Amino acid sequence: MINQVYRLVSERQFEVANVDESLNEEVVVVRPTYLSICAADQRYYTGSRGKEMLSKKLPMALIHEGIGEIVYDATKEFKPGTKVVMIPNTPMETDPVIDENYLRTSKFRSSGYDGLMQDYVFMRRDRVVVLPDDVNPKVAAFSELISVAVHAILRFDQKANENRESFGVWGDGNLGFITALILKNWYPESKVYIFGKTPYKLDFFSFVDGAFSIDNIPVDLVIDQAFECAGGRGSQYAVSQIIDLIKPEGTISLLGVSEYPIEFNSRMVLEKGLTVYGSSRSGRVDFEKTVEFLTENKRAVEYLQNLVGEVHQVKCIQDVIEAFEADLRSPWGKSVMEWGI
Repeated sequence: MINQVYRLVSERQFEVANVDESLNEEVVVVRPTYLSICAADQRYYTGSRGKEMLSKKLPMALIHEGIGEIVYDATKEFKPGTKVVMIPNTPMETDPVIDENYLRTSKFRSSGYDGLMQDYVFMRRDRVVVLPDDVNPKVAAFSELISVAVHAILRFDQKANENRESFGVWGDGNLGFITALILKNWYPESKVYIFGKTPYKLDFFSFVDGAFSIDNIPVDLVIDQAFECAGGRGSQYAVSQIIDLIKPEGTISLLGVSEYPIEFNSRMVLEKGLTVYGSSRSGRVDFEKTVEFLTENKRAVEYLQNLVGEVHQVKCIQDVIEAFEADLRSPWGKSVMEWGI
């Protein structure tokens, strides 16, 4: 079957490629419906990953956050029209210890492999999770980002000590918002604090127990556990501040992606006996937990709707370009493409 794939070939330039796909019982065919633009996609789109990296990755279809509808399943396990979340991580092996998203052999869509900007996405059947019909599709479009926070918190639950009266989340962007929201839902008796630098963004965090500017933190405030969601150069300052405020033997979960190495006070990490660990991407278990969260927490979905920024109807490549350009100008939230090509 010939499928049309919309690939980025160079900075801000897309082209259509015809790809011959095979139909078999291991594959389901999904028609994308709503796709969400990620910061990682923007780094490819704008060419900020650097020429050497782009020469290795391009041409490549972007987008790894999205939902769609089943159009074909040879085994009839999924009926046509079934709404599903598409899992971008594709493991090529299993390991009894290492999660699928950390295996070096795993393939990840829109990072060296074609993403979801296609007429139809041919996926292994274990790479889709059924989505209830009544979940807001614009929120479900960025289920992948939600699953990243879910994955980090599930790992925290395994690694952290029992001191969980207070959580600190550093970073007032999308990931910080989602992480703080899930923490408040899963640990309702605990205090959840958000630390950021942009006043109007902090105003969105109405569900937390305290929102603080990183330049104006109460002198007597301490936290049990911390999540760093700042990313970029802000990661270094966030980690430094966390080390100062966290209680001994607490955990620091690193989620923010930085293109540069960061420094932190390792002496105080030793003195306090802290555990520092990283979390990246997610796997099927995390997506299943994410769909469960969206299904059972209607109030949380209402809060997540605040992250839905501009919604673009996409019917041609020019519409894709306009959506990416608008997203670059957007200071808050997730840009969603209603996929109609």
